[in-house]
Amino acid sequence: MKITKVDLGHEIFANCYVLVDEKSGESAIVDPAYYNAEIAEKFKEAGAEKPKYILLTHGHFDHIFGVHGLKEASGAKVVIHDADAEFLHDPWKSLAQNNFPEPQLPVVADITVEDGSELMLGEEKIKVLSAPGHTMGSVCYILENDRVMLSGDTLFCMTAGRTDLYGGNEEMMIASLKRLIALDGDYRVLPGHNRETTLERERTRNWYIRRMVR
Repeated sequence: MKITKVDLGHEIFANCYVLVDEKSGESAIVDPAYYNAEIAEKFKEAGAEKPKYILLTHGHFDHIFGVHGLKEASGAKVVIHDADAEFLHDPWKSLAQNNFPEPQLPVVADITVEDGSELMLGEEKIKVLSAPGHTMGSVCYILENDRVMLSGDTLFCMTAGRTDLYGGNEEMMIASLKRLIALDGDYRVLPGHNRETTLERERTRNWYIRRMVR
């Protein structure tokens, strides 16, 4: 799987990733927090001119604000956990209201996933791992063949997602992190913010995990 991180132009927006199955040419875009003509060109350059999926790790505005424009332009199917689906049309729950100057345009999910759901991108399987804590519908997307985890706002380099926003729950976050670090082997971790890391590094160095999970 070819994976490209796309710069959306402002630090407020989450990390956005383009996934391309190089055999089939099918693509997906993870957490398109913003969308305009310049970003559309970046997606095209990364191999996702007509993405199959828009994969959302959760429903906060800094991860979903570009979904409406991208879906309108590409027809890609919007994928989100059922528990966060309402964030796509509720700017209070998404935190867009009073936190972003532009209005949030409503979107309806095409595919709602749950723990254990699987999506096919060409011949590559994308597994959904439910990871509530930051929101009730937070998920990680697992690319098992590539040993890659798209961790959203659950697991970051050296820390974890906050739990004091709508839908957050610290006990659930701890349970989700325990589940992640119990996975077999190592993974390249592509988080929703900040720099990438590895699961093995976070098992031993992450202050949140060492202090609250072990």
